[in-house]
Parts: sequence; C-alpha cells; structure tokens
Amino acid sequence: MPRYPEVVNVDRVLLAEPRGFCAGVEMAIKALGWMVRAFEPPVYCYHEIVHNKLVVERFREQGVVFVDDVAAVPPGRPLMLSAHGSAPEVVAAARANGGYVVDAVCPLVTKVHHEVKVRAGKGYSIVYVGHEGHEEAIGTMAVAPDAMHRVESVEEVADLPAFEGPVAMLAQTTLSHRDWAGVQAAAVERFPDMWVPGRSDLCFATTNRQTALLEMAPRCDAIVVIGSANSSNTRALEKLAREAGCAQVFRVNTADELPDDLAGAVGVTAGASAYEQLVDEVIDRLGVGSHQVELVKVTEEDEYFPPPRNLRDLINAVAVVATFTLGGSVPDRPRADDRSLPASEVLAALA
Repeated sequence: MPRYPEVVNVDRVLLAEPRGFCAGVEMAIKALGWMVRAFEPPVYCYHEIVHNKLVVERFREQGVVFVDDVAAVPPGRPLMLSAHGSAPEVVAAARANGGYVVDAVCPLVTKVHHEVKVRAGKGYSIVYVGHEGHEEAIGTMAVAPDAMHRVESVEEVADLPAFEGPVAMLAQTTLSHRDWAGVQAAAVERFPDMWVPGRSDLCFATTNRQTALLEMAPRCDAIVVIGSANSSNTRALEKLAREAGCAQVFRVNTADELPDDLAGAVGVTAGASAYEQLVDEVIDRLGVGSHQVELVKVTEEDEYFPPPRNLRDLINAVAVVATFTLGGSVPDRPRADDRSLPASEVLAALA
C-alpha cells in the first residue's frame, strides 16, 4: 500500500530522460559507499557529498560525519572531499591530517580548476560566473583568488573594473544555460578579446536535463522537479520550467510534498543529485499506470567517471586479502565491476 494518497486527476506523466544522477554524483556516492564499508565509523566528509538532503541523511545513518572545516576531523581518520571540489589549501590540510583521503571532486570541476591555474599563470584576469556561497564556486575561486572576479548578472559584469591585461571567462559547471548565455554575451561585449574555453564549462548532464525539460514543458499542465533546495542544477530546472511558461511548477524532495490537486499532464524530472527511487515514488503517487507514462528522451548518457585511483587500489587490496583469507585463488578472483553498479543500488544497500 502507498504511504500517501494518490493524486487522482492526472491523465498522464511525461518523464524526462536524462534525469537524476549524473556521472559525477554516481562516482562520489559509490566512493563514499566503499569508504563506509572499508573503514570503521566514523568516516568524515568535507561538506555534503552531494546537494541532496536524503542522500546526506542516508550516509549519516551509516556513521558518516559531514564537516565544514577539515580541522574538525580527528587526526588519522578517513576523509572524503566532496564532488563540488575543494580549495587547494583544504586539500593540503586534509592530506596533512594523517588519515586516508579520497578526493571525490567531479572531473568537470577539476577541468575548470585547471583552466583557472593556467590562465592565472599567464596573467589573465578571470571573470567567473558562479553563485555566491556555492561550494563549487568557493573552491574554484580559491584556486587563484587574486585573479578571480565572480559575477552572476549582467549588472555585475557592467560593474567589473577595466582590466589592463588579458581577460578570460570561466563558469560554475551547474549553471543554467540561459543564465550563462546572458552574462557571457554581456562580458563579450564589454571585453571583445576575452578568452573562453573551446569546450563549455557547463556540465553536459546539466545541459541534457534542461534540454529534456524544455522538450516536454509545452505539453505539461504542471512540472515536478525532484531535488533539494541547495542543489544549483535542481533550482535551475525549476527556474527554467517557469521561464518556459508552465503554469504550475513544484520542486519537491519526496512524493509526500506533492500537492494533491494536480491534474492533466504532469511532467517529471529530477536534478543531478536525486536518486531514481524518488522518481518512482512520485510517479506512484501521481496514480498513473505504466501505459500512461511517456518517456521524453533527448539523448543517451553513457559517461562514466571511475572512483579516484587510491580508492580503487584500496578496493582491490581488500578483495585480495578477503580472497586469500577465504582460501580462494587470488589471480582468478572476480574483479569489482564499478561501472555496472548504479549508485542508487549502493544507497539502497545502505538503508
């Protein structure tokens, strides 16, 4: 039996594809899941592993302690750095603490950090488009603080100083394309010779989820976006749905937050840090059968980010010891297949 009453007047559900976990979130959740199994609690994590309160709570139940200062981690305890990326001094302090450290930063964020280092090293002033206070923006700005100038709006671009040397532009990976495009156009007009990366800094998963939402929005009477309020890409989806003209847009963490008066065609999508079980529960509450769910698919995502190398080495070492202890053949032992294991299953196993 469902835990909540069904919404009875929904005719059909349009389900966005892609939705939910991106490759970076998949990697980070699986990595922290392995740390929970490999070490006695508590395992520490610098900042929330991803911006989803239900995922964070699931790990808290397993003895993970989330901290906002590496100094709060007792010496020698295992520590994970979050997917959003950390300032260089934070990474250095973590490694100096003497414990096992796994840096679960998304490779796309690492790319931006590298671009910051290169451009700052060449004397560029860097215009960085990012949300004030967001962990990714804080970590990126700290890579070269003297060269960075954060903006969020066209008005802030106009307030930038007249730089004497070359200018580059970089961005927080989870921004909305619409937000980025307007600010970028204003910056290009202000600094015509400004350098921009040949490949966009914006995350492909963020772009794909926004494209799928825009594809289904004109056919929807309401749109439900699943994800937490502190998730930048989730809030971007919510904003984009409103800008697309949808009369009713609801951001929810769980199915029990849905209003009970939805009707007609309801679009459903999920931010990059929301797991698939939440989507299933929302569809269940909307009270439609499988024949009333239409998949709105815009692309296939097959990107895969492996766990950090030192964690892979640890996993293999544990497997070797376990095989040897049980009397098995070490050369013939089955290899861990991280790629085929969805992060949603890792979370479910932790429940």
